[in-house]
Amino acid sequence: MYQPEKLKARRKELKITQKDIADQLGISYQAYSAWERGVKKPSEEKVKQLEKILTVSKGYFTEIEIVRLYNVLSNKGQNQVLEYARNLVQEESSKVVSIAEPRFEYHVYEKMSAGIGASVYDDRNYDTVYFNEELAHDFASWVSGDSMEPKYHNGSVALIRETGFDYDGAVYAVVCNNQTYIKRVYRKEEGLRLVSINPRYDDIFISYDEDPRVVGVIVGNFIPLKERRSKR
Repeated sequence: MYQPEKLKARRKELKITQKDIADQLGISYQAYSAWERGVKKPSEEKVKQLEKILTVSKGYFTEIEIVRLYNVLSNKGQNQVLEYARNLVQEESSKVVSIAEPRFEYHVYEKMSAGIGASVYDDRNYDTVYFNEELAHDFASWVSGDSMEPKYHNGSVALIRETGFDYDGAVYAVVCNNQTYIKRVYRKEEGLRLVSINPRYDDIFISYDEDPRVVGVIVGNFIPLKERRSKR
């Protein structure tokens, strides 16, 4: 790969004019100038003459410098360069991803239950987590337990839209007796039937006498990015 910028830099380093080099090569000033501007490139024979006139090693104007240096190293040196380059690429790639990836903040309240129940969220106690999408919701809460897997995983964040009950079979957050459940909900004549996605769990029935409240429908969930701030 011909590199015109190196040709220009080397000529200036030696304080030689374009016309001087053109005269030595037996070509016009305009033809040489086109080489330095990258408009045209010299033939292989002319490149050899340029290397001689400008006292540089073979391939100086046609190889990327790192390749040229790599080629003169011993096998041991070449292996060390490769190892260093791999590590550097990995390090810089991770930095680019972290800079480019959008990050949206979520306040996630105390764990909700996807198992046998957990304490209702406390407005004064939440974690701040981040995700690479901005998802509409009214509030968010942790999911604990595996009764709603494979869709809602333990340790994921459930996003809730405060709608009340809409239709049978949707996944809702239900509060009863200071416990919160994430379940598929079916309204029955005498109460609510809470159904897990995981078939290993039995249905839960809550009588209307216990005053269950359907807080809202689950509109999404996600596993947060690794960075997490402590609770407020």
